Amino acid sequence: MTITQLYYVLAVAENQNFTKAAEKCFVTQPTLSMQIQKLEDQLDVQIFDRSKKPIELTDVGRKIVTQARNIVNESYRIQDIVDQQKGFIGGEFKLGIIPTIMPTLLPMFLKNFIKKHPKVKLKIEELTTEEIITRIKDGHLDAAIAATPLEDESIKERVLYFEPFVSYIPKGHRLHSSKKIDVSDLDINDMLLLEDGHCFRDGVINLCKVFKDQSDETFQLESGSIETLIKLSNEGLGMTLLPYLHTLDINDKEKENLHYFNEPSPAREVSIIYHKSELKMQIIEALQDVISGIIRGAIAFQNVKIISPLPKK
Repeated sequence: MTITQLYYVLAVAENQNFTKAAEKCFVTQPTLSMQIQKLEDQLDVQIFDRSKKPIELTDVGRKIVTQARNIVNESYRIQDIVDQQKGFIGGEFKLGIIPTIMPTLLPMFLKNFIKKHPKVKLKIEELTTEEIITRIKDGHLDAAIAATPLEDESIKERVLYFEPFVSYIPKGHRLHSSKKIDVSDLDINDMLLLEDGHCFRDGVINLCKVFKDQSDETFQLESGSIETLIKLSNEGLGMTLLPYLHTLDINDKEKENLHYFNEPSPAREVSIIYHKSELKMQIIEALQDVISGIIRGAIAFQNVKIISPLPKK
């Protein structure tokens, strides 16, 4: 049994196809198939049911894949130990970011990070929290930036900052004349929300339900983007809540519709998250340092405070 064989097994399990798996592994299909067959012969079990289209794992195959993933991930730790010993910060690093954070935070830190750590090859994807969790567990992401806490034992979290919610209330709305509002003023029945799959949507729902006993069935309008929510609100279809960083880019006319909460302002916790195996920690800590530094020092906050804790070492 070799790590290469286990790596091939994981590739087939992911792609459910020997040809596609071979392409991902940069080997010929016969080479990959032969190595997997050798492993099955050695173990005297069938890992894949080749009669199914697409190929499926057998019952024992699913257990083998779970263990193979652990072994392959641990094998990466050897190079990781060497890199950390040498103080090397470089190589490919796959980072996921949720949609309500990506457009505002990424432009703030990406240029600085690349300049400071030019040997790191960042591969960044915009993904939902559910997709991020799955990919971190499967080893397809090294880390992610998401709203926390996630309460998942296999994933570790390092808080980057706490981002307040800001109300966007158009003219004609019952709360527009209020300079500041309380959470108890919110009514989920006239709240525009992101569609299912966005953790920011869940945060707004939970915030409203603290004071209002309403069900999700009352929602009539949902959207896939915060920008669309603002446009719908401008049409008089309701109010919405925005993450604070999104308010920095809206125009002066729309800024008149921003209403801040009385202290303590409700906020979301934003963290860099990663697998408990703690691979590539030197890059994770480098990201944390750059992002936390920007949040603490590079942005002038006039109406609210974004709190960024000191990085954990």
